[in-house]
Amino acid sequence: MSHTGRCLCGAIHYELAGNPNSVSVCHCTDCQRSSGAPMIVWAEFPESAVRVTKGTPKTINSSGAAMRSFCPECGSGLFYRNAEILPGVVEVRSSTLDNPEALPPTVQIQTAERQSWVPQLAALKAYERFP
Repeated sequence: MSHTGRCLCGAIHYELAGNPNSVSVCHCTDCQRSSGAPMIVWAEFPESAVRVTKGTPKTINSSGAAMRSFCPECGSGLFYRNAEILPGVVEVRSSTLDNPEALPPTVQIQTAERQSWVPQLAALKAYERFP
């Protein structure tokens, strides 16, 4: 199976070969700060399965061995690499996939840093569009 994805503005496109090793919801503080959101869903692929087909992402060292790649035009976060704890692996933000529904998360990680209100989200009133 293969998957495709892109950043918000379309300057960066990528392809993923095969199925992910895992798909996880990460609640860590670094993910929260880098995304401006309370959590990120990551699909983990072997480095050899990820190919950028358009554009060149910008990569920064966000902390220690953590490298985060994003679109230099629109700022969309795309990839995470950490050779110390995840050698040979690329974490891909599943929300940038053309079909993110194809890779639902199966686990939550770093819940020690999860926002206290996240477990109550299902109890909130919900609207399909802006009310």
